[in-house]
Amino acid sequence: MIHSLFLINSSGDIFLEKHWKSVVSRSVCDYFFEAQERATEPENVPPVIPTPHHYLISVLRHRIYFVAVIQSEVPPLFVIEFLHRVVDTFQDYFGVCTEAAIKDNVVVVYELLEEMLDNGFPLATESNILKELIKPPTILRTMVNTITGSTNVGEQLPTGQLSVVPWRRTGVKYTNNEAYFDVVEEIDAIIDKSGSTITAEIQGVIDACVKLTGMPDLTLSFMNPRLLDDVSFHPCVRFKRWEAERILSFIPPDGNFRLLSYHVSSQNLVAIPVYVKHNISFREGSSQGRFDLTLGPKQTMGKSVEAVLVSSQLPRGVLTANLNPSQGTYTFDPVTKMLTWDVGKINPQKLPSLKGTMSLQAGASKPDENPTINIQLKIQQMAISGLKVNRLDMYGEKYKPFKGIKYMTKAGKFQVRT
Repeated sequence: MIHSLFLINSSGDIFLEKHWKSVVSRSVCDYFFEAQERATEPENVPPVIPTPHHYLISVLRHRIYFVAVIQSEVPPLFVIEFLHRVVDTFQDYFGVCTEAAIKDNVVVVYELLEEMLDNGFPLATESNILKELIKPPTILRTMVNTITGSTNVGEQLPTGQLSVVPWRRTGVKYTNNEAYFDVVEEIDAIIDKSGSTITAEIQGVIDACVKLTGMPDLTLSFMNPRLLDDVSFHPCVRFKRWEAERILSFIPPDGNFRLLSYHVSSQNLVAIPVYVKHNISFREGSSQGRFDLTLGPKQTMGKSVEAVLVSSQLPRGVLTANLNPSQGTYTFDPVTKMLTWDVGKINPQKLPSLKGTMSLQAGASKPDENPTINIQLKIQQMAISGLKVNRLDMYGEKYKPFKGIKYMTKAGKFQVRT
């Protein structure tokens, strides 16, 4: 299926390559570089690029392109999902997935890729199974390997590989039995000049950290499961049960894993967590412009809006911005014309505002259009879609586990037009 894998950094250098069948020349990446030059933004490179003899399928994560070379037609999402698994595995092993971390652990990287794909087909992609096959790098282990010439490869086959539950090893034991679930939602929205919502949708995930003894069988039910649309499950979830009862039933992997990801589209009337009052104006024939911006919470169910960061690309003609924030700090870069306002936490009793003037170049004409405002934010203990976990039950084991569920909402691409 996957013939070769190339890792390309933001400068366009191939810093790692792995081949599973025959060696494919690096020149195949020239088609990728051509597509990269045509793209206006790094993330706008087409995920699937056909070439005369191959297909190039890529993902961009942590400013690194993971480019898979395919010789015959395969479902592209199959390859894309595998590439995301590779990135998640590197992140789990090395703490971060950066060019430096990959270069520092290049031997472990090749060992992992060798285990994750067998002759081009996915084999072991679960982190807890891989950790039995290949021990995560530590300073002590690296020193021992350097002196003795040994590797991080384990001496025996993981027990999970031999069972009907390949994502979970057998004989797991914990003194504290805990299961934590994080419901994280990211809202993408475009708000027009009058405050009306043009588009709004939510991308959500449920991440789990399960440390339970034995072979527990869990069921997770929701208050309002019909909200969830376009759901993607971890292989451990019994799909038939979800289809019939809208209940998640699964034997969990050991440790951290993503239980499911989902999408809530605008048909369900996505709630907008903040509103913006703005007055950004430029007068014809004047070298001054007016900037007036106020933020406030909206539809947050009493939860506070935190870590608010407002950024706006001002017109090229703006020389300086002389503004006064009621809270937080702002910066204006005269070269890139990027205005950034670090607001922090919104106090509903005293709404944060940023007011002042902008100076234009002498003789510069009035800008054709007003700038757009991009907002980043976080709301703890709230899922903006209204999704609520009803209960979590465990079967198959005698002990009583500690269970915890946390909610968080954050802004993805949240844009207000002025």
